[in-house]
Amino acid sequence: MITHRLKIAFIAVCTTLLFVQCSNDDDTIDDGPQIDFSGTFTQEDHMGRPGVNTVFSGMDDVKNNFNTTITSDRAAFQPTFEGTLEAYHDVYGAALGVDLDYETNILGLDAPTFTTVLAQFDALQVAPNADATTYFDGVNALTGRNLGDDVIDISLTLMFGGMSGTRFDGNNGTPQLTSDGVDAGDRDFTLGFPYLENPNQ
Repeated sequence: MITHRLKIAFIAVCTTLLFVQCSNDDDTIDDGPQIDFSGTFTQEDHMGRPGVNTVFSGMDDVKNNFNTTITSDRAAFQPTFEGTLEAYHDVYGAALGVDLDYETNILGLDAPTFTTVLAQFDALQVAPNADATTYFDGVNALTGRNLGDDVIDISLTLMFGGMSGTRFDGNNGTPQLTSDGVDAGDRDFTLGFPYLENPNQ
């Protein structure tokens, strides 16, 4: 019995030594593990503005194609985005019993230009040397995103607010299409990352 246990222990030690001795010195450098970037990689998704692909692409295959297409090659999606934008206005117009078309937005972007911006420039941005990094602050637009920016309300205003930003804001008998009605809550963005309040007890 003791001999049997010694044989198992000897095999375990030899197996461990075999694997330890087979390590590849290229896997590590003096400061720790080295990442291997060789090979072929494919893009599966991208980080962009919230809701753009979800709202404007329409069908799943278009969404997937948009995610796997690099930002500079997305001009082909503009007609789809514009068609979707106009379709939203048609649906709401039909519900209101009026002919409703997209109106140039507060940034001065007509439908073709606005949907070109959405399709070709849907990427996270930062403006380190600009006056402000913001989704829209009334002056600066689409230069990035502050934590407190309500990107959904801003996006809805760009879609349905027209030249004044108030075209369909729920006032003067209009439907509320420029806000999702969700505010920032009690989050304090002056706190450190991850910007979470204390849990409710």
